[in-house]
Amino acid sequence: MGTVGSGADGIVAAVVIGGGPVRAPDGALTRRFDVVVAADSGLDVALAAGLRPTHLVGDLDSISSAGAEWAAAHAVPIEQHPADKDATDTALALDHARRLGAAEIVLFGGVGIDRFDHLLGTVAALGDPGLASVPLLSAHLGASTLYVLHPGHDVSVDLPTGAVFSLVALHGDCTGVAVRGAQWPLDDADLPGGSTRGISNTAVDPPVRVSTATGVLTVVVPRPDPGAVPAHLQQHSPEQHSPQEHP
Repeated sequence: MGTVGSGADGIVAAVVIGGGPVRAPDGALTRRFDVVVAADSGLDVALAAGLRPTHLVGDLDSISSAGAEWAAAHAVPIEQHPADKDATDTALALDHARRLGAAEIVLFGGVGIDRFDHLLGTVAALGDPGLASVPLLSAHLGASTLYVLHPGHDVSVDLPTGAVFSLVALHGDCTGVAVRGAQWPLDDADLPGGSTRGISNTAVDPPVRVSTATGVLTVVVPRPDPGAVPAHLQQHSPEQHSPQEHP
């Protein structure tokens, strides 16, 4: 799996959200994190993944009673918000990590996020202008890793040759986009918001280097897992099928 190649000095923060257990690339969960900010029930997810939360943020309407007891027993600082608020717990947790002085934020999301609006909200929150001061932003969501580049930022991703990645201008127009180490390189290119021009590129000379002069650009690296086939799509042998019986 690719890793961010352009390092940054300063606090490295993990932000963990709910939605089921985390499935992250090898080494992603065991790297050094100076702070671990849990968004509500993300505290339960973090503990299950072997991460030790250092801060808890949100309206606390979905954290388990055991998780809340753990936070109290370990004197975890809590920033509680009312249920009627104008930002998601994820957005609040990301902003909390920024205010702690994070030079890099890695967001971990569960594999079972079954509400598409929540997933979209998470990606939207990563593009918030307030996070432009954070040099490195990435997220592990389901079976994909995202690198979110704010204006003037760049990333170097150590992908294996042949790995597929995509560029998407999800937050509006991007200009001055550059891509190196790919089958289809770009130089000072424009990617209008919603454009599909950057979908399905391929790494040919790793590391893949991506930058944008203006706009928020999202680099998506899927992690195909042939072993994870949904039950309704799994093939069955003829012996496993029997004619439907009618009364």
